[in-house]
Amino acid sequence: MAPLESVARKPVEETAQNFRSAPHNIEAEQALLGAILVNNEAFYRVSDFLNPEHFFEPIHQKIYQLARDLIRAGKVATPVTLKTFIGADIDIGGMTVSQYLARLAAEATTIINAEDYGHTIYDLSIRRALIIVGEDMVNVAFDAPVDFSPRNQIEDAERRLYELAETGRYDGGFQRFAQSLTTAIDMAAHAFQRDGKLSGVATGLDELDRMMGGLQPSDLIILAGRPGMGKSALATNIGYNVARAWRGEVRADGHTVTANGGIVGFFSLEMSAEQLATRIIAEQTGIPSHQIRRGGISEAEFERIKDHSIELQNLQFFVDETGGLSVAQLAARARRLKRQRGLDLLIIDYLQLLQGSTRRSAENRVQEITEITTKLKALAKELNVPVLALSQLSRQVESRDDKRPQLSDLRESGSIEQDADVVLFVFRDEYYHQMRKPLETNREKFAEWLAEGEKVHGRAEIIIGKQRHGPTGTIELQFEGAITKFSTLAKPDHLPERIG
Repeated sequence: MAPLESVARKPVEETAQNFRSAPHNIEAEQALLGAILVNNEAFYRVSDFLNPEHFFEPIHQKIYQLARDLIRAGKVATPVTLKTFIGADIDIGGMTVSQYLARLAAEATTIINAEDYGHTIYDLSIRRALIIVGEDMVNVAFDAPVDFSPRNQIEDAERRLYELAETGRYDGGFQRFAQSLTTAIDMAAHAFQRDGKLSGVATGLDELDRMMGGLQPSDLIILAGRPGMGKSALATNIGYNVARAWRGEVRADGHTVTANGGIVGFFSLEMSAEQLATRIIAEQTGIPSHQIRRGGISEAEFERIKDHSIELQNLQFFVDETGGLSVAQLAARARRLKRQRGLDLLIIDYLQLLQGSTRRSAENRVQEITEITTKLKALAKELNVPVLALSQLSRQVESRDDKRPQLSDLRESGSIEQDADVVLFVFRDEYYHQMRKPLETNREKFAEWLAEGEKVHGRAEIIIGKQRHGPTGTIELQFEGAITKFSTLAKPDHLPERIG
């Protein structure tokens, strides 16, 4: 290490050489402002994405803001009209305001280049914002208070970076109807190419897909039910079906996009990843999961498990088993997954196990659930993927004769019902049928109970209680309890004809 005296004697020139100014381009700013002052039409080429704060020089920020305000007010922005709004005593590189504005106009480039200059100014402003995020990360890491954990700082930095990534674009604003028409036709073409000819992500359950058109991007879908109804099993089935159907296409720029199915992110806040994997293996092999866990399987069954496990190796299915996550942590991890691997469907098992991000919301459970559902809906829009969140139902279902759930049964139902685009209920009468078992000595009632059992055995219902963009109603499914598998119910009129 150099002694303090030698450090103190370092020449000022050497220190100055190490100094770096923030990225900027004064000439591009001058050229754009000059073009606007000469021809106000140039402003409309950049007004959709360029704001005064994107300019580096404060005087340029002021000039652009004044020109914008005058043009939007229906007035003309020229060196003559602008100079009255800027202090005459300001010195700009040895020039007065009038001289500087006149020089901007005199050296203006053509209006054709205005948009390119605007993009340059905007991009440099994004780079400066990146530098600020980086500096803040360093400063906070050095001087962080005791109660501010590094994990919180990472989540905050990820959020700010994602916001920058989303704002660092030029799209938006009005578009010709022909362009909208092309987009609609493209969507129809993609739907035609997808399995089931759907606009959304296919769940693999035909009747559900028919009524919903698949799981739609940016939708918050609540899947609710009492314990024992099979919420987690249904969510796992849907997640597996989507991931199994995934097919990607490589674009000309080398970027892979989803052509069918989807990449699934599964937040398993209750089950471990191993339990989830065991369920999926059970569903696919037909071997009950409790036999797999106990090792009560034959050699042939083990070979079947091994074969299916090899097939599942490349499944586009990503599991996060961390318990006690806050909604902010979940959002940060979902953003990271989309950025690194891609994401087409996000599943959360289940809503009530998430935590709010503020102390105030933690004091009131209804406020906390409100914050969670609001942020999950915002996350669905931000990532432009369907978010399927599981939810518990209140006990009041058990007190009714007809135990089919309804919207009012949702725990802290106000915010869940309001924020959700779709609310699905899982109901299995077979579960309650076991509880209604009469004494075998009462032969008549016992016979009725057995007959009723045959009707409800292996049957499940999905009740669409709310759907913003489609019908409500009830869908019947097949449910195999031993392997926790939901599948499309074969209807009598769709069965193949018997031979002989």
